[in-house]
Amino acid sequence: MGAILKLEKVSKGFGAVVIATDLDLELAEGEALGMLGPNGAGKTTLFGIITGTITPNRGRVIFQGRDITRLSAPERCRLGMARSFQVPQPFGGMTVFENLVVAAAFARGKSEREVYRQSAKVLEECELADKANLRAGTLTLLDRKRLELARALATQPRLLLLDEVAGGLSEVECEDLVALVNRIRATGISIIWIEHIVHALVAAVDRIVVLAGGALVADGKPDAVIRHPKVAEIYMGIPASE
Repeated sequence: MGAILKLEKVSKGFGAVVIATDLDLELAEGEALGMLGPNGAGKTTLFGIITGTITPNRGRVIFQGRDITRLSAPERCRLGMARSFQVPQPFGGMTVFENLVVAAAFARGKSEREVYRQSAKVLEECELADKANLRAGTLTLLDRKRLELARALATQPRLLLLDEVAGGLSEVECEDLVALVNRIRATGISIIWIEHIVHALVAAVDRIVVLAGGALVADGKPDAVIRHPKVAEIYMGIPASE
């Protein structure tokens, strides 16, 4: 199984703040990757580098075998890359269905009418069909999270980046969201998921990486990474043994 995404020697800093230093990362086609790290580690910035809203100081972003380092975010979206945000950002005055239509039409370069069927299908998949005609600004937090995912899926991505989609949800709501992510995985879409709710990641991903101090300090199967001494040091202040 080949790689759908590669980061090669990526470096990024903002003044004295180092986000990444010669960072290498590879994601296989169809793989689900979880990303952990303390607040301020640069996880969301790394998403910006992948999706084109932030330019790295050095290094390359390779997507489906193509160097996309200098491509814009809209260009990357049209190639098959989509993301969600920590705080859902729907068009609050538009209906749920209209939010999906706008995303699908923009990403695929089609008319709104041409994407109606695809948008309706995504609504069903994300359990939002019964809310299609509601204003997006009236939704509950869980449904806004679902809509954030649905808008990304409406662009028909091959790579989906999720940024703390489980944050602020109850345990039951979190379980519902994990089930949705697993259904998305089953379609073959590759996923990178940033999340602080560790048990949600463990239930949905093949591999976890941990970002801290501008580098990946752990990379492996979820259970092994959670037990990694360096991860315990970062999250619980337990010194890693030499």
